[in-house]
Amino acid sequence: MIPHNKLTLKREERLCAERVIKSGWIAQGREVELFENEICNFLKLPKSHAVAVSSCSMAMFVALTVLKAKQRTVGMPVYVSRVLRGAAATAGAKEKLFDINRMDPNINISDVRKSPPDFLIVPHMYGIPVDLSGYSKSIVIENCAHSLGAYVNNQPTGTIKDVGVLSFQATKLITSGGMGGMIVSKNSGFIKKARDYRDFDESRSHVPNLNVKMTDIHASIGRMQLSKLKSFIEKRKKIFKIYSDAGLSLLGNDLSKNLKPVRYRAVIRTSNPKKIIEKLNSNKIRSIIPIEKWELLSGKSKFKNSIRMTEETLSLPIYPTLSLKDAKRIAQIAADTK
Repeated sequence: MIPHNKLTLKREERLCAERVIKSGWIAQGREVELFENEICNFLKLPKSHAVAVSSCSMAMFVALTVLKAKQRTVGMPVYVSRVLRGAAATAGAKEKLFDINRMDPNINISDVRKSPPDFLIVPHMYGIPVDLSGYSKSIVIENCAHSLGAYVNNQPTGTIKDVGVLSFQATKLITSGGMGGMIVSKNSGFIKKARDYRDFDESRSHVPNLNVKMTDIHASIGRMQLSKLKSFIEKRKKIFKIYSDAGLSLLGNDLSKNLKPVRYRAVIRTSNPKKIIEKLNSNKIRSIIPIEKWELLSGKSKFKNSIRMTEETLSLPIYPTLSLKDAKRIAQIAADTK
C-alpha cells in the first residue's frame, strides 16, 4: 500500500538524537538555540527572532497570550484544523469565523475587510500562500504549518505580517521528531515576551505560565530536517508537476507570479472524490478528503465555499520518499477515473 503520508526520517536523524542523548543534556539547551537561529537564517530574520516550543498549537496559544488577545476577537477561517480554535479559546479570546475563497482553500480577505477582528489568524493552506498586501486592520498571525519555504513578493511566509507560527508535527514539511512548533517575528519586543513566557523557570515576571518547551532531542532532529528542506521541496515540486501534467485539477496550480508556493499537499478538485479514492484504494494507494465537512469549525450554510471544498476535493500522496514512478501511476489512475 502506498500511504497518503510517510515520514522522511533516515539514519542522519537517528544519529542526531543519539548524539544528544550521549551528551547528557536532553532538555531545552544549545540544540534548541541553534535550531531557532537556523530557522531565522532560513526565513531571513535577525538572529534570536524565533522561539521554539512543543507544538504549533502551543505556538499559537503563546502568541495570542503575549499579544493580550483575552476577551478580544480572533478571526480565523472555518476551513482549518480545529487546533486554531483550541488555541484561541485557551487564550481566552472570542472567536470570529470567516469563509474561504471559491477557488482556493484560503481565507477570504475581502470578507475580513468588511468586518475586521482584533486579531486575524491566516493559514497558508496546503502551502498556497495568501497575499496580505495592504491589509492592516488586524494584528495578523500567519499559520505556516503548511508553508515553510513559500513566498509572497519574495518574502517568506511567516515574516510578512506581525507574527508567524510553524509546525514540525510528524507529517509536516519537516519534523522535529513527531511534534514541535516555533514562533517567529520581526518584532524584537514581542519575541522577548514570548521567550520570557516559554522560559517560565527563568522569568521574573511571575505571570501564569505553561511548560511549552522543546527538547534538545527534538531540536537536533529538526535541524537535520531543516538542512534537507530545499531538497524536500524540490521533490514535492516534481511530484506535483506529474499530477499537473496528467490533467488533474490541482488547487494552487495557477497562481500569480508574486506567489511562490510549496507543494505540501496535492489536492485535486473533482465532482466525485469518493469514486477516485475507492479506485486508488483498490490499487493499493491511499488518498483522503483533506478536510471533511464534520471537521469544519462551522457547518452553517453561509460558509458555502468551505462546505463545497469538503465535497469536491481529495488529497493525493506527495512526500519526498514517494518515487516518481509511483507518482506517475497515481496520476494515471486518478486521471482515468471519471
